[in-house]
Amino acid sequence: MAKKISYRTRRIIAVLLAIGAFCAYLILNPNSYEFEALLNPDLKEPDQIILKAEQTKADSTKAKDVLENLAVQEKNTSEPYYRKLFYDSWGLDAHGCNTREVILNRDLKNTVLIGCKVQSGTLEDPYTGQTIEFIRGENTSAAVQIDHVVALSNAWATGAYKLDSNTRYELSQDPLNLLAVEGQANQDKSGSAADQWLPPNEAFRCQYVARQISVKYKYHLWVTPAEKSAMQKVLALCPDEPTVGLEDH
Repeated sequence: MAKKISYRTRRIIAVLLAIGAFCAYLILNPNSYEFEALLNPDLKEPDQIILKAEQTKADSTKAKDVLENLAVQEKNTSEPYYRKLFYDSWGLDAHGCNTREVILNRDLKNTVLIGCKVQSGTLEDPYTGQTIEFIRGENTSAAVQIDHVVALSNAWATGAYKLDSNTRYELSQDPLNLLAVEGQANQDKSGSAADQWLPPNEAFRCQYVARQISVKYKYHLWVTPAEKSAMQKVLALCPDEPTVGLEDH
């Protein structure tokens, strides 16, 4: 005849089973609030924090709609940023032309080239609205610079630190994320996000924000709450503004 299990033993077994089930839940859900709370006892309650979210598939190519499919959370500042984490120097295309020259030739009008190198041309600067006559030279080339529309430091802190080195390099060389612009405007922007800096040329702000959203969507980067709010304010004035180059994404 089987020995009867005592009430106390049954209670212990029930508690152990409950603990085991909870541990299994944490293992299967490593990004859950409960798991992070175990590692960080000071973590705020779920309704007080921005929960991590995965980017979802966008059904529309309008920038305002694609923005709603981006994950939203604060920057990750725990991983140090260095530009060399993306690239050491401009890459070369199939013709041996470096990325800077390719973008100059794309964005300037009336270009004069020697080989791959743009010697002169006219830039209708999207950031300031100025017309700049570019002339290659030690003291003149910096008048036109190549800007990463999503600054690499911003990209790093909003998800690029999780990308492999090849994908980070691709992001740094991607024409989608590059524009020829007035040099001082590029310096003024530096590593700023949309909530910190927008082009002085207000007529270009919709296109600028739409391109940032396109880059972030393509490379599975997130936006911060402040960044998203700033983008929404811009796009409220141009709700039909399309994204750039996301037809295959």
